[in-house]
Amino acid sequence: MPTDPDLTTTYRAYLSALNDRRFADLTRFVHDTLTYNDELLTRAQYASMIEADTRAVPDLHFVPQLLLADADAVACRLWFTCTPTSTFFGCAPTGRQIAFAEHVFYRFTDGRIAQVLSLIDRTAIAAQLSG
Repeated sequence: MPTDPDLTTTYRAYLSALNDRRFADLTRFVHDTLTYNDELLTRAQYASMIEADTRAVPDLHFVPQLLLADADAVACRLWFTCTPTSTFFGCAPTGRQIAFAEHVFYRFTDGRIAQVLSLIDRTAIAAQLSG
């Protein structure tokens, strides 16, 4: 199935908002409530989770390496190369730059994110920060 250009454009705009730290703009991209890995969250809780990551890793930048979309879903492999400055996923900062992937699937309803399924390579993060 070909990629839906509108949903791809919407998703790239969402990533731009995250990368520019325009968390107030999430109202355009995320429903008032959503599920994140099967946990019900408000948009504010979801934004707070992402904001906490960007505080721990100020140079966190969401780079889509592989992006596919259909009528109501997006699948993306995000790549991160960054340097945590405070505890990140339970790991103390070491001043080392790390690189890791997130594989994430989004379900959109009425053009906004309603569900997120995320798998982050936390083992790679811990290994890089401890080694």
